[in-house]
Amino acid sequence: MWTGGALAMLMVVGCAGAWYVYNRLNGNLDRVDTGFDNPFQSDEPVNILFIGTDTRTGGGNEAYGGEASEGADTTILMHFSEDRTNATALSIPRDLITDIPDCEVRTEDGGRQTIPGSQQVRFNQSMGASGRDPGCVWRTVQELTGVEINHFIMADFNAVKDISTAIGGVPVCLEEPINDRKSGLNLPAGDHVLEGEEALSFVRTRSAVGTGSDLSRIQLQQQFVASMARQITQGGILTNPGRMWDLAETATNSLTVDTEIGSIRRLYDLARDVGDVPMSDMSFVTLPVVDNPAEPEGARATVVLDEARAEPIFRMLQEDISMTAEEDGRGGQEADREAEQQPMAPPEEVRVDVYNGGDVIGAAQETLAWLQNEQGVLLATNAGNAPSPTETTALEYGPDQADQAARLAEMMGLPDAALQEQSADAGDEPMRLVLGNDFRGAGEPIEVPAERPADVPSMTADDEVCAS
Repeated sequence: MWTGGALAMLMVVGCAGAWYVYNRLNGNLDRVDTGFDNPFQSDEPVNILFIGTDTRTGGGNEAYGGEASEGADTTILMHFSEDRTNATALSIPRDLITDIPDCEVRTEDGGRQTIPGSQQVRFNQSMGASGRDPGCVWRTVQELTGVEINHFIMADFNAVKDISTAIGGVPVCLEEPINDRKSGLNLPAGDHVLEGEEALSFVRTRSAVGTGSDLSRIQLQQQFVASMARQITQGGILTNPGRMWDLAETATNSLTVDTEIGSIRRLYDLARDVGDVPMSDMSFVTLPVVDNPAEPEGARATVVLDEARAEPIFRMLQEDISMTAEEDGRGGQEADREAEQQPMAPPEEVRVDVYNGGDVIGAAQETLAWLQNEQGVLLATNAGNAPSPTETTALEYGPDQADQAARLAEMMGLPDAALQEQSADAGDEPMRLVLGNDFRGAGEPIEVPAERPADVPSMTADDEVCAS
């Protein structure tokens, strides 16, 4: 969809009636004032939120089941790296149970109204429910991921049908036949080129593929979006003025954007800025989740965040780390850090007082038992509550205790920021470990590694995957 901005501007540049074309395409766009003022910068990472709503207005769309809720049916957080060498598309399941924060929306009379938040509800309620707009999805994703978003682009059912038709269809591959009565898709195994109603049926299909869940549908959607990107950039559209115009007209008619990119000029600037990312370095990954344990087994319809596998992915996005980077590149950096480490004291020589400065009751005692019984740190003591609460864990030590601090940091997975070397030697005084609100449990690393877990699959935009 972001390529549509570039195509539209190319048409403006090459058209004799440039002013007419510019105004026409500008007028096609729908805009929403989200209240955010965080425009993309060319020398910073860019995060764009793509929202697909389940609005069923338009011919034939009522056949896709249920009532039109205008919910956040498909949501992808697209991260473009600062150097524009790679990008990551994170799909967020619509049935994820999460908290939706308070959000302000623009009313019809131009005023502002605060929509109260909701706790532990489906993610797709961040749009449409109680009058929420795309800005509410924006706030929800920011709180969930810790990633600061720059812009959003939203499409409905008609956009899938119209854009797929404008580019001459989207190639897809099926390992097995699909016959989904709910979506209406009925295709034999093999290669197909889908447009219009068939394209929409494909991205709506879930009951006849994989586990029959929304997670399986997300995989189909990722394959479809990757193929669409290849078709736009490699299918001859950029050299065909007629097809370029069809796509520019269709894209601008189909999309809703935030006011910061609510013009052809700004869409063009955005597309030109991020458009050089190679397909081989554009990865798709689904937010790791597990079945909701609060629902009865066999009748589970929602999912909850798999924090242990999701947090590393959040960190990769926050720290602008590529998911397509070669493993030996990351390994080399880790080896360099290890080479810089100084010698570590044996566990039996580590002397530390453990304080609880966070909200987790019993954290200090839990950590003490783990250190003594499982790690052999027999000189650890429980010093009770810290003098004041703290958000982050800290280890205070003297220069003469650096080897002890290194050992404790290695055991507990403490980040470098937690190590606070004092100016004077400690002598006989033990180190001070103050556990903060980032305490995750005894034996759980405080610092989550910023790398995709091996059991979290991903695909790149140049992978021609067959749906199964």
